[in-house]
Amino acid sequence: MSLVIVVGDLVTDVLVEHDGPIRPGSDTAGAIRVSGGGQAANTAAWLAHAGRAATLVAAVGDDQAGRDRVAELTEAGVDDAIQVLPGTATGSVVVLTGADERTMITDRGACLLLDPAHVTAVIAAATPGSHLHLSGYPLLHAGSRPAGLAALAAAREHGLTVSVDAASAAPLRDVGAEVFLAWVRGIDLLLCNADEADVLAGPDDAVTQAARLTAVAGNVVVKRGAAGAVWATRDGSTWSAPVVPVPMKDPTGAGDAFAAGLLEAWLDGAKPPAALEAGAVLGAAAVRRIGARP
Repeated sequence: MSLVIVVGDLVTDVLVEHDGPIRPGSDTAGAIRVSGGGQAANTAAWLAHAGRAATLVAAVGDDQAGRDRVAELTEAGVDDAIQVLPGTATGSVVVLTGADERTMITDRGACLLLDPAHVTAVIAAATPGSHLHLSGYPLLHAGSRPAGLAALAAAREHGLTVSVDAASAAPLRDVGAEVFLAWVRGIDLLLCNADEADVLAGPDDAVTQAARLTAVAGNVVVKRGAAGAVWATRDGSTWSAPVVPVPMKDPTGAGDAFAAGLLEAWLDGAKPPAALEAGAVLGAAAVRRIGARP
């Protein structure tokens, strides 16, 4: 079974669950919880939950939050290749979540200081047949971009297969689709949600968007939330899969869980329909609980 090296963010999530609309300038009732987050860390945790060996490459501060975040992942079975940076605060995200959507306010903290040399060393030491899964967030911010680019370069040099999650529509738009796609050109698998697909491929139906993006990646998956997901390959084949219908408690981390389920199956040789189904199963497990981790 191949190892998955996941590169990206490890942060503290402050989850604010509110039942109704937020009332600006006044009080809004809600439930507030603090837990581990970060797209890469969440995906690594779900991979470990699915039985896949996963190593997280990330950066935290030398503070209590950083120690707590690393301890949570270790307990979840994720191998630790995490930098601890003295004098720097661990990143944190306030997640405002209702029944249908989430809004994030982000302080990336130590995530912006991930060392490219550290990333390169971890990938260079990987066992043959390992896979790199890169969260797009390091690429989308100037401070961490060298580490994200170093991960892609090291994976090419050492023969790892590569998947990239496009991460977030707003910073993708800031960077520009042409620039981002140039960075990831030649990867094996690109994952994006509907909003990210609009940025990268232009507004269109998901099948057309996914097919268009196969000019950059051999396989492209567009996640459409409650509408399921689409997979396209460079030879023109496409598949669609529905979600697993379950009551939703919190959408935070659902896309990360979906990516983990899909990767776990695909790396074991599953064809796209079965990999999409495996992703949907873990995505459904994520939305049934509060928080982004299993």
